[in-house]
Amino acid sequence: HNEKLAIAFGLINTHPGTTLRITNNLRMCPDCHSTVKFITRISHREIILRDANRFHHFRDGTCSCADYWACRPWTR
Repeated sequence: HNEKLAIAFGLINTHPGTTLRITNNLRMCPDCHSTVKFITRISHREIILRDANRFHHFRDGTCSCADYWACRPWTR
């Protein structure tokens, strides 16, 4: 769940309204996917997250993948 830690660090150390760009070398789990959607809704920021397979663009509580990858069975 290193995405959550990276987002918290980014929110603390950047100006309000700044887009956060995060790269992750592992696949994003459904819990982190839901959490990032919630964070974008309450922080009014855009978060672009690159995981092992694709880019996720989170904005206003939604993701560019339309939750397709978050609903897939979690595999390592």
